[in-house]
Amino acid sequence: MIRITKQSDYGIVLMTRLANETEQLHTAAALATEAQLPAPTVSKILKLLARGGLLESHRGVKGGYSLSRAPEAISVAEIIGALEGPIAITECIEDGPGECSQESFCAVRGNWQRINLAIRQALEAISLAEMTEPLNRLVTIGRHPIEQPVEPS
Repeated sequence: MIRITKQSDYGIVLMTRLANETEQLHTAAALATEAQLPAPTVSKILKLLARGGLLESHRGVKGGYSLSRAPEAISVAEIIGALEGPIAITECIEDGPGECSQESFCAVRGNWQRINLAIRQALEAISLAEMTEPLNRLVTIGRHPIEQPVEPS
């Protein structure tokens, strides 16, 4: 099964909360409470997102975190990349040439690269702003339309 890590999942949840209220600063403690996540985990994620250039950290009594750019200008791929590093579905994609012991006789490496590219492009095409909206439209993935569920009112 292919899954993103909890850290990336939580990071996207936290980023959507920040995107919903871009005019105010958000503290790690408040975000942890709102998202019902452990405060140390939230602090770690926010620091990684700030280090990745997606958040700005504001010090002081009235400090907190804010998005570094508009939600429309931040992709899901950037969030995952800031938290996990480069998107790579297999180790041979993650490592450079010569890093895999199977590389010289691997018949599927090129296809894994195609799959990895498709996943990365799909994640790059979804903005943080889109992640804040309920799904209620037909989405096409590849050549296959997938009906997306409508969030309950």
